[in-house]
Amino acid sequence: MFPEHRPRRLRTTPAMRRLVGETTLRPRQLILPMFVAEGIDAPRPISSMPGVVQHTRDTLRKAAVDAVNAGVGGLMLFGIPATRDAEGSGAVDEKGILNVALRDLRHELGDATVLMADTCLDEFTDHGHCGVLDADGAVDNDATLRIYAQMAIAQVEAGAHVLGPSGMMDGQIGVIRRALDEVGHKDAAILAYSAKYASAFYGPFREAVDSQLKGDRKTYQQDPGNGREALREIELDLAEGADMIMVKPALSYLDVIKAAADISPVPVAAYNISGEYAMVEAAAANGWLDRERTILEVLTSIRRAGADLILTYWAAEAAAWLD
Repeated sequence: MFPEHRPRRLRTTPAMRRLVGETTLRPRQLILPMFVAEGIDAPRPISSMPGVVQHTRDTLRKAAVDAVNAGVGGLMLFGIPATRDAEGSGAVDEKGILNVALRDLRHELGDATVLMADTCLDEFTDHGHCGVLDADGAVDNDATLRIYAQMAIAQVEAGAHVLGPSGMMDGQIGVIRRALDEVGHKDAAILAYSAKYASAFYGPFREAVDSQLKGDRKTYQQDPGNGREALREIELDLAEGADMIMVKPALSYLDVIKAAADISPVPVAAYNISGEYAMVEAAAANGWLDRERTILEVLTSIRRAGADLILTYWAAEAAAWLD
């Protein structure tokens, strides 16, 4: 009579597999990161991220509308200024590229999608760090927080529904929450980059935002070997008022996503980052992987680990497949 148990009975047909599937992947769970650059008159390809571009304001609007029509749940916007300074002043300027682009998209889309903004200084500083530097060249946590508060207010007033503080400064969620509440923006939500690791997989993103960074960010981003530290960061952000929390990167940190989902009372996001995207695209271009199957498997694995939301450069394309 062996075998007595036959799990394959539940795999016999596509309909059966669909019926008993444990993990769902839907367009609404996908968030598309987008780049908009100042001073360009045509989209600028990002060589290390095939298919991804730095947009002009006009092409950003069109691509955003297309993504929303495909069913994505939200858009995360990054701005690339034409000039930078040590304070990252373009981040708080209402005429800065990110704030102007947020206004464009809010006017174009209204509340048809969830418009998110990267609330960080690294794209705007001439040294490429996520905060301002002190006299010794180290990132000054508390001075940076004061600028984050201003930046958050500017982004909400430009049209952002959700702020994404990604700089890993201690206390950033609490400072931003208080600043927003004090000026009446109580409905603006915060997606906290709670567990953001000092990863080698960020390489293509540095090209995407024309990063000026020299050195690394190991004094404020987490060590890849630390798991318990991530849970501490998550708990602190929750205590400070985070509405959602995020783990970044995703694929090398599926265990951290699972641990985050186990303790978080708010939605958990994961960022399927540039290096993860680039690896799959390179392998698929060489004929080593079936591109569509691999992309959907990657995204499903992130959902299976516990992510409610996924930021991914494949969001619009995958949404079309899933729909």
